[in-house]
Amino acid sequence: MAIHDPHSFPGRLIVVEGIDGSGKSTQLSLLQTFLVSEGYDVSFTEWNSSPIVKDTTKRGKKKNLFSPTTFSLIHATDFADRHERSILPPLQAGLIVLADRYAYTAFARDAARGCDPAWIRNLYDFATRPDLSLYFKVDIDTAVARITGGRIQLKFHEAGMDLGLSPDPITSFRVFQNRVLEEYDRVADEFGLTVLDGGRSVVEQQREMRKLVKPILKGLRRTHAPRTAPASATLHATGTR
Repeated sequence: MAIHDPHSFPGRLIVVEGIDGSGKSTQLSLLQTFLVSEGYDVSFTEWNSSPIVKDTTKRGKKKNLFSPTTFSLIHATDFADRHERSILPPLQAGLIVLADRYAYTAFARDAARGCDPAWIRNLYDFATRPDLSLYFKVDIDTAVARITGGRIQLKFHEAGMDLGLSPDPITSFRVFQNRVLEEYDRVADEFGLTVLDGGRSVVEQQREMRKLVKPILKGLRRTHAPRTAPASATLHATGTR
């Protein structure tokens, strides 16, 4: 990923990565609440949410029409649209952009599906390098427990069922996500992602996350004075549930 220098923009780009069930989305949501309470303008974007390809992706997944290469291309299209519409403009306007998954997701997932890593990286050559990239790493048992504890069943592609790894969704999930974990380890080393222990408590992870975010906020404008009490209360309440 030969990408734009983030320091050419007045805003900040913070990215979270991890396999399904890693807890990254929970942590990003808590961080967003905290940053807003501190007076910062925040914009949020998530993987596979571009209106241009969302309906196509949904139909293709439902009928299992995508090959690994097609899957990779459609996600790259989604990312390219969001990069131009939802990432660059707020960065140029001085906002903090929080991204729930970034190009690194493609590097890990698409390679786990058999796509060539160099080819995948070339697809995302235009992407802006984040100011901070956090990888929430968890073991498969923890991920499975978190996902199955809150759902009736695993999603078809989430479990890698399209690859024919196993007729059992949980077994397929374990095999596929283990592959993704191996790729994430390579990506983390290659691009310098900061690895956090996703198996720790919500409160412990959030405290470390805020500590890592704090240095990159220097010089960033605020729209109002910090209101720290509500954010602290939110963190405490979340950790006790």
